[in-house]
Amino acid sequence: MRTFVQFGAGNIGRSFVGQLFSRAGYQVVFIDIDERIIAALNERGRYPVEVKDEVPETIWVENVRGVDARDVERCAEELARCELCATAIGPAALPKTFPTIARGLQSRMAAGRGPLDIIICENMRDAAAIVRAGLAEHLPNDFPVDEMVGLIETSIGKMVPIMPDEVRQRDPLVVYAEAYNTLICDGQAFKNPIPDVPGLAPKANMKAYVDRKLFIHNLGHALCAYLAHIWAPELVYTWQAIEHPRIGQTTREGMWESGQALIKAYPQEFDEADIGVHIDDLLRRFCNKALGDTIYRVGRDLPRKLSRDDRLVGALLFDIAHGVEAPVTALGVAAGMRFRATDEHGQLYPADAAFATEVYPRGIEHVMRDVCGLHPQRDKEAWAMILGAERLLSAGDG
Repeated sequence: MRTFVQFGAGNIGRSFVGQLFSRAGYQVVFIDIDERIIAALNERGRYPVEVKDEVPETIWVENVRGVDARDVERCAEELARCELCATAIGPAALPKTFPTIARGLQSRMAAGRGPLDIIICENMRDAAAIVRAGLAEHLPNDFPVDEMVGLIETSIGKMVPIMPDEVRQRDPLVVYAEAYNTLICDGQAFKNPIPDVPGLAPKANMKAYVDRKLFIHNLGHALCAYLAHIWAPELVYTWQAIEHPRIGQTTREGMWESGQALIKAYPQEFDEADIGVHIDDLLRRFCNKALGDTIYRVGRDLPRKLSRDDRLVGALLFDIAHGVEAPVTALGVAAGMRFRATDEHGQLYPADAAFATEVYPRGIEHVMRDVCGLHPQRDKEAWAMILGAERLLSAGDG
């Protein structure tokens, strides 16, 4: 039987990537550090995905097993034998996989196996280059990386809400997700034939779709969360924010700022019609009450979401570079700096607590330099726009 190795048995790994390949007939091997999840996978060999959408259903993902990520030799053996693999562990943790993957690649080549395609499910810009550089640090100088490794970038659009504590304690394997099930990927990067997996959507110009995901989908989520926290702090769920007349309309306007820039940047891929369909579909999905997605979840982790290359500042710089006015995006950056939403226990996300107590009190210009990565001269237009948006918020006019 064909084997698919999935680094990361978290929400995206289980509800989306592993599920797609299992349903296509692969045995899915999850590599993770969570001993409870690994043990449960090996004990049961299956797990449920609870689809929270207009038509709810339970998908049973079959023929799965787990390997502890700390067992590097065992992981390397799996990589040496598998047909292909994927990562879905988050950009911060991704470098921890590089030594293991490098070991697996060496074992694979020694065994006379062909190249390994790695599907990078991290929603990172320039993900392939980052992974290639990371692997090179752990491989011999003469290792033929370009011949032995296909690095496939993706655009991960599936929304997975925070699992309630009581559900996770009762069953570590159950995971909630929306019905959306399309994995956009770089069709030009595979070294082997593109696998026949329903839901896999290879594209010729992957950069366009990575930017669309970050600057429309992720931007829209951030806008609805940060504006809701300023304008209607009593709201809890994203569907409430989108149904709020002012927040929903302003979020749409901000998404269209990026939409116009994307049309200019990638005229062969996008036009107003398909960008409009995409935005409408996203806003419909944001309004999915059954999913129960929270403003806290989509807004948390400010140091990452306010960084230069992420959904807000990245979108603002992208819009400016393509001559698109982006006042809503700038407002989103300023509002994000004031985001203090808490979880069901009344706790700030740890990175946000540090931001609120250690970073934000030093002033907005400090935040723009040290968190947003902006320079007052080199990024003069973005700098001025964010300062102007902050003044509006301070005056109560934002």
